[in-house]
This record gives sequence, structure tokens and C-alpha cells, in this order.
Amino acid sequence: MPVVQTSTDDVFINCPFDDAFAPTFRALIFAILVCGFRTRSARELDDGGQTRIDKIFALIEQCRYGIHDLSRTELDAVNNLPRFNMPLELGLFLGAKRYGGQHQKVKRILILDVEQFRYQRFISDLAGMDIHEHGGDPTRALREARDWLANVSRRELPSADRVQCVYKAFLADLPDLAAVLEFHPDRIPYVDFERVVGRWLIEAPAAIGAA
Repeated sequence: MPVVQTSTDDVFINCPFDDAFAPTFRALIFAILVCGFRTRSARELDDGGQTRIDKIFALIEQCRYGIHDLSRTELDAVNNLPRFNMPLELGLFLGAKRYGGQHQKVKRILILDVEQFRYQRFISDLAGMDIHEHGGDPTRALREARDWLANVSRRELPSADRVQCVYKAFLADLPDLAAVLEFHPDRIPYVDFERVVGRWLIEAPAAIGAA
């Protein structure tokens, strides 16, 4: 099999896709893009000829970095069951890092949760790993992502304060940006949201400078 090198620009986001988590998901996307990296998510793929797990395998294989949020542990209101997608994808990422070739072993992982030590009550096998707490606050998640990317990449990135201010400016412009595309600002599909952020970062230097 051909050796797949991990991209040093690609950041895999493994997180809930429900409406309640959407503000944090958008904040993570923004933090990654404004820091000069590329977001990767299962939401970017819609290929009916490929199973979902095969899509996840490919994404994980390609990405040097992975952000994994374990916030959703409560029971689903409809089925009275928890969601296991996030722990599964974290396990796949850890497995690739542990058992993959030389290009997989250099993977770096950020694990997020609402509380730093809550994992001990539902996934104790992570004992000894550094879990980052965001308290359900999108801004804290954004800052955690920025600081972690600076640490693992060793790149010179804008400060967390700067990223937060720029994001605030973007959110102020988002309703108008969405209206142009005929989207509700809270209902922009993943791929379109990524494009909106990228275009705004290029075309709104005045807003960025004033943030």
C-alpha cells in the first residue's frame, strides 16, 4: 500500500454536529483558518459511493493534527442512548498515531471537554492525558485551539486575544455575509461556512485591523 504522508496544514475536527454545539464548532473552524491551517471534517464529504467510516479513515490518515471534543456524553432525548461517534474517532486517531507508520506517529492531539477531569467518569482509559476544558464556551474553545496549534506546530501565530477579537469582528459581519448567500447565519452548511470565513479573512483587512 502507498505511504500517505500527514499534512502539516490539516486539522481534523471531531466534535458533535448538533445545533447546541454549532457555535463552538464554528469557533474552532475560525481559529484553525485564521491561524493559517486547513479544517478537515466529516462534514466536507458527501460521497454516496463511500461508507462514512471509510471517509473518517481517510481524513484521519491525511491529518497531522486532530481536535477531539468529548462534550456529548448525555443520553439522547429520543433514543435514551449516548452518542459514541466522538470517542470512536478519537480512538481511531490514537490508534493511527500508535500503530501507523512514521508519518502517522507524528500526529498531535487536542482533547476538549466541558470539564477537565470529567472524562474519569466515562472514559477512564484516557488517564494521564491532558484534557483541555472549555466549559461549553465557544470563545474558550477558540482560545484553547489557538494556543494548542501554536504549541504543537511551533509556528508564529496571532495571539489568542487577537484571534478572539478578529472572531468578534467576523461574527458582527456574519449576518450580512449570510444574507448575500441567502443563508440564515446559524444555518450555513460546513463547506459554505469555511468559504465565507476564508473570503472574509482576505477581503476584510480593515475589519481585522480594527478588531
